[in-house]
Amino acid sequence: MILYLDTSALLKKYFKEPGSAEVIGRWKEAKAIVTSSVAYAETLASFHRKKREVTINAKTFGNILKSFRRDWSSFIRVEVSDDLNETIDKIVDDYRLRGFDAIHLASALIIDETVSENFLFACYDKRLILAAQKTGLQTLPERLA
Repeated sequence: MILYLDTSALLKKYFKEPGSAEVIGRWKEAKAIVTSSVAYAETLASFHRKKREVTINAKTFGNILKSFRRDWSSFIRVEVSDDLNETIDKIVDDYRLRGFDAIHLASALIIDETVSENFLFACYDKRLILAAQKTGLQTLPERLA
């Protein structure tokens, strides 16, 4: 199985929150982890926001960053390109998505079209997961509350 992680799903690997066990379990089963290149900036910004909002000591924070950077080097990353923009053009009219969410959905659709493996799109944003399901992607979770 190929697992695509948007930033909301990716964060669940590094911070224990609802959905973390699902993401980690599927991560361990996956042949490959895929995300968009924009997830790097989104994830780092989210780490620093969490550091400001929740008490995280410097050593723990450093370990989280180190783990993320190690994992990042193993991901298949979809770069923003003219091909990706063409896919964004096709979906942006149909779904009310924020910019980075449109990038994630378009990235997932491109990968889904190119792999013969079982493909799973992991996301914990309600609007994005609904859009992904409408395109026919298999999602984790299947439903968000």
